[in-house]
Amino acid sequence: MTDRQVTVSGPARPATPARPESYDAATRAALEHIDGQAVRAVADGRPERTRTSYAQDWASWSKFCAETGVPLLALTSGTLVMFVEWLWTQPGAKPGTRTAPSTIDRRLSGTVVTARAEHSVKPEDGVARLAGNRLKQLVKEMEANGETRGRGQAPPLLVDHLIRISAACPGNLMGLRDRALILMHFAVAGREHELAANRVRDFTDTPAGIQADLRVSKVRPRVVSVPYGSRPSICPVRAWTAWKEAASLDDPDGYAWRRLHSRWHTVMEGGLQPESIGDVITRVGERAGIEIRFTGHSPRRGIATSSRLKGHDQIVIAKQGGWAPHSKVLAGYLDVVDQWEDNALLGVL
Repeated sequence: MTDRQVTVSGPARPATPARPESYDAATRAALEHIDGQAVRAVADGRPERTRTSYAQDWASWSKFCAETGVPLLALTSGTLVMFVEWLWTQPGAKPGTRTAPSTIDRRLSGTVVTARAEHSVKPEDGVARLAGNRLKQLVKEMEANGETRGRGQAPPLLVDHLIRISAACPGNLMGLRDRALILMHFAVAGREHELAANRVRDFTDTPAGIQADLRVSKVRPRVVSVPYGSRPSICPVRAWTAWKEAASLDDPDGYAWRRLHSRWHTVMEGGLQPESIGDVITRVGERAGIEIRFTGHSPRRGIATSSRLKGHDQIVIAKQGGWAPHSKVLAGYLDVVDQWEDNALLGVL
């Protein structure tokens, strides 16, 4: 009997996948097209206000390039520093003023984002860091010279203000809407665009209060628990219910914060725009005879301040308003309270 060699066949070994550096021109072109479509899809999904801001930022960069001869797509550390210095000399929103530092900071970030998203430019990581440092230097020089730019931080709208504002709201549809809007704005630490996007279904009744779904946010969508207030006159839950019933907001997909007819004051189908919500906040303060000029950001800053005064931790406050847990902006608001509550001189003098 003769020995025979037996070969046992097993499953085929998978082929080694091609490395990205070995892709042919057609494959690279197809992948770049897919990447471009993905970037555009995300850009198109941004809130309209964000898209408008980015368009303004890019228009500013385009003007800078036209005046200085910098190529439009040449985003480098050096050209962005030049951009900051150029913006620093530009006129501000009001006659006789110069561009505010916060506007320059936004122009800088908006330009980099637009270059990536819409022009397929791939600047190096941290390309705007040097320009940001230059802006900080200019701000320090400005402060040392006693110069001011911009409107500064929004004044906080506090509980005492809410009591006066609520009392000054009339009992008609406008008064009911304005009271409910400002109380809910305060309670959820909302941004103007978040409230403008609210639909009736975003406010869910529960035995303890309302679950407010701030699902449209350019920063952090969130669900906020709004309990019944201890004082009925400034309770956001009761105020929302009163407005909802008076305005017959029966369509769950309808806007929560409706426009009112300029002449007949009847409820219209359209919702308030973000700018209009800010106008309401300013108007209710004036109606109550409060000398502080509140803006659309005042309720958001106000709840942070008021909550801190009651001893709440930064993490709890951040969760309510959708701030990052260790947000520098939020920490700045809280420092205004902490400088008195945690002062080294307490008990010393």
